[in-house]
Amino acid sequence: MLSCALMLQRRRPVLLEPSRCKALAATLLLATPLVAAAATGAGAANDNGAGRAVVPLAFEPCTLAAPDLPITIAAGCATVDVPLDHARPAGPRIQLAVARVASTAKRPEPDPVFMLAGGPGQSALDSFPAVSGAFREVLRSRHVVLVDQRGTGRSHPLKCPSGPQDDSAPPRAEDWRRAAADCLAQLDIDPRYFTTSETIADLDDVRSALGVAQVNLVGVSYGTRVALEYARRYPQRTRAIVLDGVVPPTLALGAEHGRNLAEALERIAAACIRDAVCHRQFADPHQTLTALLERLRESPPMVTYRDPLTDVERTERMTAQRIAGVIRLYAYVPTLAAMLPFTLAEAAAGRPQRLMAQASMMESLVGEQLDLGLQLAVACTEDAPLLERLPPGRETLLGEDFVGAMVAQCSVWPRGRMPPDFHAPLVSSVPALLLSGELDPVTPPRYGDEVLTGLAHGRHLVARGQGHNVMVAGCMPRLIGQFVRGAEASSLDVRCLDGLTAPPPFGGAYGWEP
Repeated sequence: MLSCALMLQRRRPVLLEPSRCKALAATLLLATPLVAAAATGAGAANDNGAGRAVVPLAFEPCTLAAPDLPITIAAGCATVDVPLDHARPAGPRIQLAVARVASTAKRPEPDPVFMLAGGPGQSALDSFPAVSGAFREVLRSRHVVLVDQRGTGRSHPLKCPSGPQDDSAPPRAEDWRRAAADCLAQLDIDPRYFTTSETIADLDDVRSALGVAQVNLVGVSYGTRVALEYARRYPQRTRAIVLDGVVPPTLALGAEHGRNLAEALERIAAACIRDAVCHRQFADPHQTLTALLERLRESPPMVTYRDPLTDVERTERMTAQRIAGVIRLYAYVPTLAAMLPFTLAEAAAGRPQRLMAQASMMESLVGEQLDLGLQLAVACTEDAPLLERLPPGRETLLGEDFVGAMVAQCSVWPRGRMPPDFHAPLVSSVPALLLSGELDPVTPPRYGDEVLTGLAHGRHLVARGQGHNVMVAGCMPRLIGQFVRGAEASSLDVRCLDGLTAPPPFGGAYGWEP
């Protein structure tokens, strides 16, 4: 989800959607899923498409490139004009960016695969190259279609400045409200129409413009919310769905971040304690982290380090909030989680340069790939009404109050329409393949189990030792391809996943012991 966490003290809370080194941000984000919704629906979400006139797509050759990654993908690009408000098809319109990665088949199947990116706030066109390997089998039989969700990428992005800038103290509610108001002041369009409900109507317009009767959906993190809602509103248009990092419709994004991350950090510490070398070198990483954060809250020091992206020397304050943000991101990816005991021990021993450099890199890469205004537009319409009902003080892990920050921002943010059954569990016969990482700190396997109960033709695969978003892990691309080809999950032979394991914890700067 979603990547989905209040990651960075100097940036807005991130629901991650939403990688390693420079590839870290892309994977994390595919990492990483709210005016009170008195309206009864969100416009044109129905299964007949009546009254919509959509111009067929004309694709032009283009190249997809992931920011900061040496990966390019040949594609065809086009645009689709859609109503700003699908309840008023004759009203103002906006333009969506669409790309199609062509199948290698001589006669591709007529139903393409739509990849739905995470965040919310991530561009599908920008994020696809980093995960393109997950679609190699899919492309043997079908085109892959990418749509930049309204408010992201090249689809009228809702760009905002970063959150509260003062790093001398944790942001207060009034700081978050001011940041949201500043964001609103910079927008040139009404954000009430940038919601999941409007997005799925957009997707059906793209389907219509492609001239196809059905589509397959591959949703990642927050993208699983989009896929489930599309399947709810357009069941006859939905051939099959793949959900990677499942966000249950019943969930308010952010409500359980503290619990999920606490469990993930406990697993990381337990893995170190079980490993003789890690335990001897670094004792109990959880105690180390607790002590480090307490010290930083009392007296955050200035730290000089070398920026890993620019190689420029920088001096910045090392705050507990900032370090808590980077710790969250470590937990997303098992390889990074394996580094955490070593990195924490270095910082606790008075050598925080490595941790600060990694925090700076993650802030830069993740922040650049999310359109934060879209995050607020979605969360304030769909999630804030549920978050506001939570008892205060329940989301305080690592000293951060995600729920409080989100509620504060949404108190000044205009809210769109949400159908009354938006948060109801989905009951559907659509063929579905659900994927979870055993160690996912954001969308843990129990979320997939919950959604599976309503899917009569669904199957849930849990990838051992893996974190948030597992579509590229091991043989998962082959299994996804087989599922999409046959739209049947029960017959998949998943024994190839048995070899997946979590990397052992690092014993020092050069990695784990042989």
